[in-house]
Amino acid sequence: MAGLSLQELLDRATLAADSRWPGAAITDLEPLPGGISSLTFAARLMTGPERARRVVLKVAPPGLEPVRNRDVLRQARIMRMLADIPGVPVPEVLLEEPGRPPFFVMDFVEGQAYEPHKDVSTAPPDPATVVERARAAARMLARLHEPIPALLGLDDEPMLAPVDELDRWARLFATAGDDLRGDESELHRRLVERAPVPLAPRILHGDYRLGNIQFLASRPTAIIDWEIWSVGDPRADLAWLMTFTDPVQRFVTERDAANQAAAAAVPEAGELLAEYLTVRSIDTAQIGWFMAACYYKIASTTAAIAKRNRRLPAPDEELEIAASFLPAVIDRGLEIVRSADLHVVVK
Repeated sequence: MAGLSLQELLDRATLAADSRWPGAAITDLEPLPGGISSLTFAARLMTGPERARRVVLKVAPPGLEPVRNRDVLRQARIMRMLADIPGVPVPEVLLEEPGRPPFFVMDFVEGQAYEPHKDVSTAPPDPATVVERARAAARMLARLHEPIPALLGLDDEPMLAPVDELDRWARLFATAGDDLRGDESELHRRLVERAPVPLAPRILHGDYRLGNIQFLASRPTAIIDWEIWSVGDPRADLAWLMTFTDPVQRFVTERDAANQAAAAAVPEAGELLAEYLTVRSIDTAQIGWFMAACYYKIASTTAAIAKRNRRLPAPDEELEIAASFLPAVIDRGLEIVRSADLHVVVK
């Protein structure tokens, strides 16, 4: 957190709180783990001697322009817009401050965010809960995709066609070394050749999966981490959720029996597609294309992160394990895109 004065941040946050609730203050600022594009803190909002509320403060990294995934106020904007959408729970945005660096304060939402094929927890959900969470997530995604963006005031948001989004990840892949790229050019070529015609745009989370949803037991309490939301083809979000039924990639070599059981319980991709369709009808043509593109995205982001990781004095072992799966991730994408019928969900 170089360049960020926590006392100054506390002072600014308290001033913002006081302007809304006279006499209010933000206290007990503590860094939270994670957060690549922004800094996240737990805190307390004091609006009276005995009135304390747990909150989360997200601040753009100091010294960098708050644009794209670092634009924390853009994240606050979409959560405010979604606050009244039935069946799409998001944290309540309480305060916004556009100074340098900008930040916003949101309500702390209780729950567990657990990615069955990735995370290792001392208390993972049981298999039945994993099944219910996955099905609930698919239905909730359909509800997220129901509103027309322009009617929510998002007509100023550009829509990226699927092939344009693909090129975004290709540019990222190009920054990685040859030892991290494998057959990505072949997968990219085949995806470009069979690029689909986009559907009418909808709001996309950009990283919609169980690990970015807070759950109490099997009930979703909030969709979190809106850093890369956009407006685009809804099949992109749907395919991402489906891909995480078997992302191929792993971050650890061993997991205990409870975490393995949680991963094994994840429903197949086709089951989640069926759940989505119970809420919202969608043209599923070429859903396989979007899944293959998701594996390309996983490989691209992994390659870029692995490149940076290897430059560190002490590289992160989990990221090295993830990088070792790059050939398998690309192969899965090729397996799908080579299928004669891209309507078919492979594995």
